[in-house]
Amino acid sequence: MKRSVLSPARISLVCIGLIGLVGAFGTAPANAILQVGRNVPPATGYITGVVRSDKGVEAGVWVIAETKDLLTNFTKIVVTDDQGRFMLPELPNANYSVWVRGFGLVDSPKIQMKPGTSSVTLKANPAKTPQEAAQVYPGNYWLSLMQPPAPNLFPGTGAQGNGVGAGMLTQNHWINSLKSGCNFCHQLGNRLTRTLDDVYKVEPDIKASFDAWDRRLHGGVRGDAMYSTLNTMGHDASLKVFADWTDRIAKGEVPPAPERPKGVERNVVVTLWDVGDDHSFMHDEISTDKNHPTLNAGGPVYAVSAGHGQLVVLDPKENSTYAVDIPTRAERESVPSRFPKPVMASLHWGNEHLWGNPPYNPADPHNPMLDSKGRVWTTSKIRPNQDPAWCNDSSNKYSDWYPLRTSGRQASFYDPKTQKWNLIDTCFSTHHLQFDNDPNETVYFNELSGPIIGWVDTKIYDQVYGQTKDEIKAEQAAVGWNVLRQGRGTVENVLYQGDTAGGARGARGTAEAAGSVDPKLDTMVSYNLYSVIPSPVDTAVWGVSEEFPGYLVRMERGNDAPMSCKTLVFKIPEPGFDPRGVDVDGNGVVWTALAASSHLASFD
Repeated sequence: MKRSVLSPARISLVCIGLIGLVGAFGTAPANAILQVGRNVPPATGYITGVVRSDKGVEAGVWVIAETKDLLTNFTKIVVTDDQGRFMLPELPNANYSVWVRGFGLVDSPKIQMKPGTSSVTLKANPAKTPQEAAQVYPGNYWLSLMQPPAPNLFPGTGAQGNGVGAGMLTQNHWINSLKSGCNFCHQLGNRLTRTLDDVYKVEPDIKASFDAWDRRLHGGVRGDAMYSTLNTMGHDASLKVFADWTDRIAKGEVPPAPERPKGVERNVVVTLWDVGDDHSFMHDEISTDKNHPTLNAGGPVYAVSAGHGQLVVLDPKENSTYAVDIPTRAERESVPSRFPKPVMASLHWGNEHLWGNPPYNPADPHNPMLDSKGRVWTTSKIRPNQDPAWCNDSSNKYSDWYPLRTSGRQASFYDPKTQKWNLIDTCFSTHHLQFDNDPNETVYFNELSGPIIGWVDTKIYDQVYGQTKDEIKAEQAAVGWNVLRQGRGTVENVLYQGDTAGGARGARGTAEAAGSVDPKLDTMVSYNLYSVIPSPVDTAVWGVSEEFPGYLVRMERGNDAPMSCKTLVFKIPEPGFDPRGVDVDGNGVVWTALAASSHLASFD
């Protein structure tokens, strides 16, 4: 029996039992942010009516209103009720293109109208064929048609064997690589990925879909990374899967029809603002602090553009947007971009070095969060990768314990009131950040490339910076990090797996010793973390590791960090794999999204 990559059926499974293993816009004018949302009355316009087709009223279909008349492109989407009625609320005064999309329909013509009190009737058009209807199905429904290599081909035997990568031990390993290495950035199954039209347009000499997929996966600034993932999964076997998928779709195969929204699903109102430009790399956004959820109510939404090194600000009241450059401490030209030049031309951008330095700012922000003061904290790059001396000498207890030599991204924060940035050298590489609810409002960071949880004590930082106005003194007083470790060793009996090249306590141990675990010594827990979250009910800090099948990692700093750090590890049980985001609720239950197996998992 063949297994699809993702069943289109609605999944209600929640994994709760885990196996425990102990072990084109410029920067802002000077006063711009102070004017955001000031004295702007809420939008009160609306468009109401009913959707009908030749079959009668159409329930559970989307009504979409779009306009380019405002300072940002603006879209509002609602769903019709069981009588086909709809109401598009809170519309700013503008001219709108209004149209209907729904499962079983083809998109209706766009009708021009303005908000008003008169009811309108929108004409829906039923699809004439299954292929016509399927054009608006979600990408994951189309992805469900993809057939991964058969289970009997695992474990893979490599390029000289069956073409499946030798690291693909099971079919789930292959699916995990597809989801975490491809779907991680791309909506597999959207129109662009389920066809090869863009390849054939640029490369008309390519005739075979196998070759077209090979070309597609090698182009652009991420081409090398995509091709590396392809080779890890198994070059030939994987290309055959992709080619078979798009070939069958080209011949008319369609996925099963999704259900239309029903019940409370029809209550959702979606408002969209188009910010950035056509090659922004918008990564994350934030609008409040979950520990202080009334903070910034009705205020701006802050997003980060990794490719342009900017904080992008949306005012949802004025429907306006602007960007603020994130500074670097080192001269910009000395700070490398993490985006390499394309080895092979992009199908869409040619040989343009998107997000390269120059011309783009290399600050590379990844994740923003708000603190209780309304300051916007980000993980961003402030310098070249080489760490300063205090990160790897005995002048600091953390560097004495576990010296660090390089880091690819550090931290910064922006105060909207003063419109000023502070830059913080963390020594460790940063990825995501989350604030604790402790009195010092500690902000924690995961290091994607190492088994480290780091932090900045914001109370200490503010005190030292307030007294000295010296970022370097403030960061050295406030920054700390723990290496994830198990065992009962003392300060003088430390074993770490691997040499940190620091020559201090963290570098002790030999290659021979690293091969086994001595219960009398401390042992490094080598799980790199994708995300991090401090518990709101105790002193634990949790992280998740994507190492297959995935692990929850619980860290306690203790009373004398870093020496007092302790770590527990919990393995994700079958059938789940690939945890990404993580959070802890008010009862101390840990929740994580299993991105590759499509589950929501909780651990009590």
